[in-house]
Amino acid sequence: MKESLLRGSFNRLLQLLARVLPGAQSLRVTLHRARGVEIGKSVWIGYDVLLDTSQPWLVRLEDGCALSARVTIIAHFRGSTGVTVGRNVFIGPGAIILPEVTIGDGAVVTAGSVVTRSVPPMTVVQGNPASPVARCGIPLGPSVTLKEFSRHLQPLPLRGVAARVGMRQACSKTES
Repeated sequence: MKESLLRGSFNRLLQLLARVLPGAQSLRVTLHRARGVEIGKSVWIGYDVLLDTSQPWLVRLEDGCALSARVTIIAHFRGSTGVTVGRNVFIGPGAIILPEVTIGDGAVVTAGSVVTRSVPPMTVVQGNPASPVARCGIPLGPSVTLKEFSRHLQPLPLRGVAARVGMRQACSKTES
């Protein structure tokens, strides 16, 4: 769907206001809904968050998710179906979510990660490109402390480059 000049200008004005105005659970959410973003209940949107500027209707934020400061969601690219952020998902500061991604319920995207493919529910991902590093025992919600969340994490075995780097570091420690 192609947007008109008037609608596009209006969407960008609302996007700019949502980036800087207060109201992580009220005003910012209302402004993004007015742009066409599908937003559930109790969603938290931090400062300077960019939700697809030209096709905001391709972004879906489900109940209880939290987007930290400077998160960027790019939902469109030549016929893509958009981005869905599941229930009780936490996305850390500066993370970038690319088109065709679904982030499963209760997942955590760590700060600065670039999510290029879908994330399974209750999984912690990190890096560029983001890869799974742990399973969540409980969602990282507003009533859960970081200490409690960390106690329930179950690390995943290292694979690929991370495993080789870990092996090299372990070998170099034994040689010295």
